[in-house]
Amino acid sequence: MLSRGAAVLAAALAGGLALAGCSGDDPAPAPTGPPVEVATVRGSLLQATDIGATWRAPEEPPPANQLVSFCGGDTTGPVVPPGPQVVAAPLVDEGTKGAQTLHQTGLVYPDAAAAAAGLASLRAVADACPPTVTMPARDDAQRREPAYTETVRTTPLDEGGWTGFVVIRHKTYDPAHPSTADTAVAVLTRRNVVIVDAYAVYRLGAASTSPQFDTDWKRLVGTVLNRLGA
Repeated sequence: MLSRGAAVLAAALAGGLALAGCSGDDPAPAPTGPPVEVATVRGSLLQATDIGATWRAPEEPPPANQLVSFCGGDTTGPVVPPGPQVVAAPLVDEGTKGAQTLHQTGLVYPDAAAAAAGLASLRAVADACPPTVTMPARDDAQRREPAYTETVRTTPLDEGGWTGFVVIRHKTYDPAHPSTADTAVAVLTRRNVVIVDAYAVYRLGAASTSPQFDTDWKRLVGTVLNRLGA
């Protein structure tokens, strides 16, 4: 099991929206209204105290201009599309039997058209990801990880005026090293804002997937959208 931060996650985020997938290809009309301010987006991103006592900011925050990888394997995450002011709030929860990470990025564009272009650029990256990647074991100064196969799928999202997509990645490790890893990267836009929320959970053991993964990433993302007035 993970550290007790996982046990309180659902309760801490009980007020979040329950996101639903959308199979349609046509985005919903962008809500009208004044542009969302950077301070509003910054105040809407979750802090460690919002989730649980074992969550904290990472010792080495990732670059603010680079997002979590959408594709499997060792692919580098996409750079932030041009034009926005960037607000980031990365968090980690590391236990003895696993770990969780939450990388939240708010991209505040000058207007809705620029935000829509940013979303389209990121969707193009996701659409280019191969559906399956197989990686050999790695043990060097940068990383120690058993061999694994990772699947990647992209699904449209549409919730309360927010439209976009989510990339779901699932790692299955070599049977000699039973463990799994799941990542959800949700990318959504409304008005002049693009929210990129990447939640990942790594678990030691033979479970095929994290039991609460699907519920947890939806509540994490939904809570931020709710704070922004979804």
